[in-house]
This record gives sequence, structure tokens and C-alpha cells, in this order.
Amino acid sequence: MALNPQLFANGMPVPFFNEMFVMARDGVEFQINRIYLDSGGKVKAKGMIYLSNIRIVFVAKKLVGNFVAFDMPLLYIHGEKFNQPIFSCNNISGLVEPVIQEHQPRAIDSSHSFKILFKDGGCGTFVPLFLNLIASVKQFNQHPAHSTANTTHVDPLQAAQIPVEEMMKHAYVDPSDPTQIFLQQPKPESQMKRHAYDS
Repeated sequence: MALNPQLFANGMPVPFFNEMFVMARDGVEFQINRIYLDSGGKVKAKGMIYLSNIRIVFVAKKLVGNFVAFDMPLLYIHGEKFNQPIFSCNNISGLVEPVIQEHQPRAIDSSHSFKILFKDGGCGTFVPLFLNLIASVKQFNQHPAHSTANTTHVDPLQAAQIPVEEMMKHAYVDPSDPTQIFLQQPKPESQMKRHAYDS
């Protein structure tokens, strides 16, 4: 997980080289722990989720402390599951490891637990595509989901090589799900591309 990834003025994440955005979903609530702010380490915010072949990016509608966005590489997510509680909205929960630069020390216990709650409408399009994409990334890179030591040394940009176009051809679209699927890549106001997680 990386805090405050680069965003365009319209709030869309600046893509990495070879990154392909699959879908965007507004009307979600994002919760994550072990973020050290005035709020006591847990952040809860409403906003929009962007899913690509490399990562999932949450962009908050309002600034939370000094953070506006969270970037979770698909290779660093594990323990993900879809939950359908009786008295709350459907959600995806899981763990994500931080993106650590070469010059930074690795924290002893640094996994962050996260939850994506679907507040507006269904999630029948988003959830299957998200879970299939995570499974494809893990299978393609052949790294055990439970291996924290290996996960942090793998380049998260390797996920770009999975065949997203083929997956999108067979995607089921749920009419009650307000998820936006990108049939063409969105055209932000700039063609700037990122080559690494270093800012």
C-alpha cells in the first residue's frame, strides 16, 4: 500500500507504464488501519475506487488528515474475501502490505487490514472482476499469498503482464451495479506515465 499516489486534477490516478484501467466505482466507503494520523490509526472515508491490472486506488472525496488517496498493488493484497453481512452493506475485506522503497526499513508488523463497503447499489460487476483479477495476478506471478517476506520484494508492476482484455470479454455486467467499465482507456488531460512507485 502506498499513500497519496499521483493524481490528475480530475482525481484519476496517474497511470504507470503499461497500466490498463479496468473499472471505476463511485459511492464506496474505504476503511484501513495502521495509518498513523490524528484519528488514532484507522482511516474511514467515502470516495471512488479505480481498478487496474496493477493496483486498486481509492480516492477520497474529502481530505482525511493529510491523505487523499491510497494505492494498493494487487500483488501485495492477500486474504481478500467478499462479505455479505445481514445488517450492513456488502463489502470486500483483506490485508495489504506496504510499498517499501529500497532506502526505507521494513516495519516488523506492517500489514494493513482494509475494507471496501459498497454503499450505493449492487456489486455484482465489481466483485467478480476484482476477485478474478487478484487470482490471475497471483497465479501469473506464482507467489504464495501468505508469504509476506516474498511479497514485499516483488515489483508490483509485474502484474501488468496479465491478460486483462480476455477477462473483460467475459465479464458479467450487473444492471444494479453502478461500476463504470472502461472499454477504452480514459483520456486524462495529460499523457504522463509513471515508471516506478518512487514519487
